[in-house]
Amino acid sequence: MFYFSMVSSDLLPKKSALIIVIGFNMKFFDLSGADNKRFSPFGWRIRMALAHLGMEEEAEVELVKFSQKDKLTFSGQELVPVIKDDKVIVYDSWRIAEYLEDHYANKPTLFSSSTNRSAERFMASWVDSQIHPLVAKCVVRDILDVIDPRDREYFRRSREKRFQMPLEEVVKDREQTRTLLKRTLFPVRKVLELNPFLGGRSASFSDYTMFGAFMWARITSSFDILEEDDPIADWRERMLDLFSGLARKENARNL
Repeated sequence: MFYFSMVSSDLLPKKSALIIVIGFNMKFFDLSGADNKRFSPFGWRIRMALAHLGMEEEAEVELVKFSQKDKLTFSGQELVPVIKDDKVIVYDSWRIAEYLEDHYANKPTLFSSSTNRSAERFMASWVDSQIHPLVAKCVVRDILDVIDPRDREYFRRSREKRFQMPLEEVVKDREQTRTLLKRTLFPVRKVLELNPFLGGRSASFSDYTMFGAFMWARITSSFDILEEDDPIADWRERMLDLFSGLARKENARNL
């Protein structure tokens, strides 16, 4: 399959670009657990971004378990997501999003503004620093049950070192953690009072960033990190329906 792409070049003037025809040859490395469950919040950011661009079905997927970090040696680091686009290697979900935006300029923009990425950059930083730690305190013990049995000793040891306590203790008060998460998500509710998506009338990378956290919980735990009457649940349903129900098709533990 071929796409026309506008590719920036360091060899050209700053505002110049080169129109070329490229063959689509992308490989997407994503975290997986047992039964090929794909639960990484960062992986879901890129999976939804690829679907936004109409490229998710064409991209070859290489699933990587915790014990298979050797699959990522070529990238010079050990974390997913990674994409290999022909000979170009990009890791880190934010860098991948920027790469996709810049190198597939003929596709729908991933950002709410084609000239300013500040909103999406803020959202990514905020979710990483404020939302993910709370979600982890709700579901980290449950993740043990959905990963490959060979990875469980490593996962428990590394996460208990991070939290400085047994995983069972981390999630013991998760009802209270959910209450704190609800308060922390207040700005998201205010945005969704104005528009159906964080990106406005349609979803943007801000939505995919936030949604990755919810998919992380949805796939790994039967504990719903949203209270039943939370308005964000309606947004979550809209996100699950995007791209012919791509995310809804992924098996959820809470159903």
